[in-house]
Amino acid sequence: MKSVVVLAVAVVVLLLLVIGSLAVGRYPVSIMALALSLVNGANDDPVVSTVLFAVRLPRILGAVLVGGALSLAGAAYQGMFRNPMVSPDILGVSAGAGFGAALGILLSLPVFFVQLSAFTGGLGAVLLAVTVSRAASKRHEGILVLVLSGIVISAVFSALISLMKYVADPESKLPAITYWLMGSLADIRMADLPVVLLFLAAGALPLLLLTWRLNVLSFGDDDARSLGINIAAVRGTIIVAASLITASVISISGLIGWIGLLVPHAARLLVGPDHRVQLPLSFLLGGIFLLLFDNLSRTLFPVEIPIGIVTALVGAPFFIAILKFSSRKAW
Repeated sequence: MKSVVVLAVAVVVLLLLVIGSLAVGRYPVSIMALALSLVNGANDDPVVSTVLFAVRLPRILGAVLVGGALSLAGAAYQGMFRNPMVSPDILGVSAGAGFGAALGILLSLPVFFVQLSAFTGGLGAVLLAVTVSRAASKRHEGILVLVLSGIVISAVFSALISLMKYVADPESKLPAITYWLMGSLADIRMADLPVVLLFLAAGALPLLLLTWRLNVLSFGDDDARSLGINIAAVRGTIIVAASLITASVISISGLIGWIGLLVPHAARLLVGPDHRVQLPLSFLLGGIFLLLFDNLSRTLFPVEIPIGIVTALVGAPFFIAILKFSSRKAW
């Protein structure tokens, strides 16, 4: 009963925050104008309609999708690896996506192909990490080798990103690469969202269907095998699904840290370790947190701050607070 109440409250809070975020920004929109626009689907003032539906609404929906996807992937990875310090970029997806985007910017590709390059780079990095781990897992523990392979692949792609920045034109290409790597939701357009939503649904559905198996995996491999769980198949599915949704959202937002690490802890603190509830709540809380952080990034100062900076500055102390109030039983 408590879990249902928490999920319902999270849905209501997210909806209210989405509506309230439409009124937040440098161009003032009154509550009355906002209400009329939402009821009628437009506003008599074309400027207000453009601000609400062409600028703010895609960004707000993008924040919900990006935050929810990163949190969902983080919760799934933490359950699979049985480690509360795991984040969605554990297997190198962020570094790979960063390299793909940097390469696309360096080649002066259109925005769509930069996003496609980032998506391909993220999935390619994960594929490399899995391939390396399979080649070495015959002599070592599989899960440990997988983590180490992810660390190695992340280091390689981080070095390649540095190489891209080194050879980039310092007047134009280098600032663009640096800005992308800091993360931003400012360039999200409504046309970007259907494709991201498609990949998100394709990745989220298997994760939600595997929640009870994730619960079993959290007790250890021996217990999972005794209950007939195909550990390799479950882990492979989780890796593919989580990497798919992470790469898809990173391709339109850039690198945004802390959300995938922080939010699953908050969800676990509220409803416990049951992934049947924790994963949906992580998605909702991820959307809430990233939307709040995005509102801060575009209103705190006269110049918009990249959201990756805001998530790090605000997320770190918040994470310390969660660690203080959570217990080892919750993990």
